[in-house]
Amino acid sequence: QVQLVESGGGLVQAGGSLRLSCAASGRSFGSYNMGWFRQAPGKEREFVAAISRSGSSTYYADSVKGRFTISRDNAKNTVSLQMNSLKPEDTAVYYCAADRSFVLIMTPNRYDYWGQGTQVTVSS
Repeated sequence: QVQLVESGGGLVQAGGSLRLSCAASGRSFGSYNMGWFRQAPGKEREFVAAISRSGSSTYYADSVKGRFTISRDNAKNTVSLQMNSLKPEDTAVYYCAADRSFVLIMTPNRYDYWGQGTQVTVSS
């Protein structure tokens, strides 16, 4: 089992940057693909980015490609999301999640473990 705790959210102006971190408990962190999702008020949870167990493969939603970068440090049991050139439409609660599949998954209900989320607000 994996417990996930996100941090790094906050209020930023459009065009600014934030770095989200997700700390995982347990010794099996390296056996999970990791993903970031977000959910804005009144909207469904949507995929943002995913990274493979080793970190060698990544995948991004079209809406964040070129602006966001996902990375992981298996020695520290952390996964991060560097968010640059933020837009007001990026405002949402951001969640990290862990998945035991052998391919990168974009569907939220396929992920096994979730953090509690961290709020990101981008002002115009």
